[in-house]
Amino acid sequence: MQLKLLDTRKWQTKAELAAAVFEWIECWYNQFGRHSSLGMLSPVDYEERHRASTATT
Repeated sequence: MQLKLLDTRKWQTKAELAAAVFEWIECWYNQFGRHSSLGMLSPVDYEERHRASTATT
């Protein structure tokens, strides 16, 4: 997050920074970051594997 968001520009207010951090977490990290509870897969990858396994049964 430091390199991909925080260091990319100067933030005018704390509220602007907070909104950007929230958006980054919700839109990028939660979708594409790996999660230990999903076997170190991202939610997108986990859903694709689940969809593929249920489509063949």
